[in-house]
Amino acid sequence: MEVKKNPNADVGRNSSLFFVVGLNVMLLFTYFGFEYKTYNSTLTETDILMLNEQLEEDIPITNIEITPPPPPPKPVVSPVIQVVEDVTEIEETVLESTEIGQDDVIEPVVKVEDVEVEEVEEDIEVPFAVIERVPTFPGCKGNNNQLRVCFQEKIRDHLQKNFEYPEVAQELGLTGKVYVFFLIDKDGYVTKIKSRGPDKLLENEAERIIGLLPKMIPGKQRDRNVSVPYSIPINFKLQGN
Repeated sequence: MEVKKNPNADVGRNSSLFFVVGLNVMLLFTYFGFEYKTYNSTLTETDILMLNEQLEEDIPITNIEITPPPPPPKPVVSPVIQVVEDVTEIEETVLESTEIGQDDVIEPVVKVEDVEVEEVEEDIEVPFAVIERVPTFPGCKGNNNQLRVCFQEKIRDHLQKNFEYPEVAQELGLTGKVYVFFLIDKDGYVTKIKSRGPDKLLENEAERIIGLLPKMIPGKQRDRNVSVPYSIPINFKLQGN
């Protein structure tokens, strides 16, 4: 016997409609879920101060004393002008011309013999390579060539003895060669120290070392003390570089 199905009892005939309705409902809930916003609510407490008695403050009475204005100044009475007859005779002053004519004789105020001429000693600079007598470093002896070699050795020993690498320059890794220029004046002092290098820290250290040089016997040119310029390079190099 064949079983017949009742079309009204078919459960799956509206399944697609139910699926679409359910999908729309879920999408609607999802949309509201994303769009829902919450705000932080802060609680504030308000206290009301109740005063049973009214506060009364006594305000002191201040008396202001106003000084009276000063009296107006008395009017100045102009003196009476009396007219006096002019009975004295006035002598006229004749102004003489100060221009010099051809007939006037000019007398010298100062004689030529009375003028003293002072010799101005010029500060002459002679290069270290061509000077007749190089500056003598303390402790150096010998002829000019020996003094020149000794001078350079003493300068090198002085640099090694007083050399200090700046700590900041070490931390920054600053290296390079600094050229120092200075002048040994006619009195033997080291002056006019200048430097040129890759950084100001290294330049300051090089100038400090040269500033510690001792007083020397000044150089001579034609038996006369002269200033001698000198330059030397100082190499700043870190170990491992």
